[in-house]
Amino acid sequence: MEVKQTPLTIEGQAWTEYTLVNDHGSSVTFLDFGGIITSINVPDRNQQIENVVIGYRNYADYLDNPNYFGALIGRVAGRIENARFKLNDKIYTLPANENTHHLHGGPIGLHSVIWQVELIETATHVGAILYHTSVDGEAGYPGTIKYKVTYTLTNDNAFTIDYEAFSDQDTVLTLTNHSYFNLSGDLKDTILGHYVKMNASQFVELDEELIPTGRILPVANTVFDFTKGRPLADGVNSGDPQNIYAKNGYDHFFIFDQQNEGKIIVTDPISGRVLTVTTDQPGVVMYTSNGLDDTLTLKERNSAKYLGVCLETQSSPASLEHAGFPSIYLKATEPYRKTTTFTFTTQS
Repeated sequence: MEVKQTPLTIEGQAWTEYTLVNDHGSSVTFLDFGGIITSINVPDRNQQIENVVIGYRNYADYLDNPNYFGALIGRVAGRIENARFKLNDKIYTLPANENTHHLHGGPIGLHSVIWQVELIETATHVGAILYHTSVDGEAGYPGTIKYKVTYTLTNDNAFTIDYEAFSDQDTVLTLTNHSYFNLSGDLKDTILGHYVKMNASQFVELDEELIPTGRILPVANTVFDFTKGRPLADGVNSGDPQNIYAKNGYDHFFIFDQQNEGKIIVTDPISGRVLTVTTDQPGVVMYTSNGLDDTLTLKERNSAKYLGVCLETQSSPASLEHAGFPSIYLKATEPYRKTTTFTFTTQS
């Protein structure tokens, strides 16, 4: 197992690219800029190692990364309605960067900072610890927050992201990673044939601007029911207004059933690759890249609609407006600790 480092100069900025490599040749490559995961290389059923996430060919394109390819997301992943929230009887106003709403921490979120990196190499795994501090008032949020995010890769092709944060004031926080997965390998095909099984019997209803209405709906008898598994194409071809609002696909928060750890299994029948996601987060936003077009130059090809699926494990910003949603409130006396693991295997 080893960690490779490559210094980069991007538009006058000094970045470093890191590659975690296990004993079987699988690897995860990321940047200190935004903690951005630029590639994950794992084998298919024939032991052909290929990339299974979306990444730009030209790294300068990450400077303006409106699709958040591969990035760490915070302070708050998701949309905050009307770019404002109330905490301890005070109203906080944030920059609006999607219509009148605040998305993914705003224009100076964690996706756009350079993280300090400390490498880890042991007999069982390789990894890196990423550190950053957001000061009180940054992007309108209360509290100075110290972040510690750990990436680790094992010989079992398990890639884990451990999130830790501590605020000196009461605040709001939910972190995630915004990788777009495509198990076909090197973006050979869309994700419409990917088969997803998910431990979630409820999802959050959205309005036309993708803001939660406050209603939590049962998935039963809808194309949002992944409890027994279904192809992602079902949502794309659906006439359900919820899929239509999301530009004909999924961009919804699914709430994991409480009796089990959050678990998602994604299978590509053609390549044989299987991605299993386990997490202690209460839910996941599953986004099927409905907003992508063909104008971006990626490593292997031009971008396209439905070229990747994001599995953004997180809590819900809707909790700022509505009762009954997984909370994103963080007390000054309570550390934030969450873990998500992406394990890659194959089926015959």
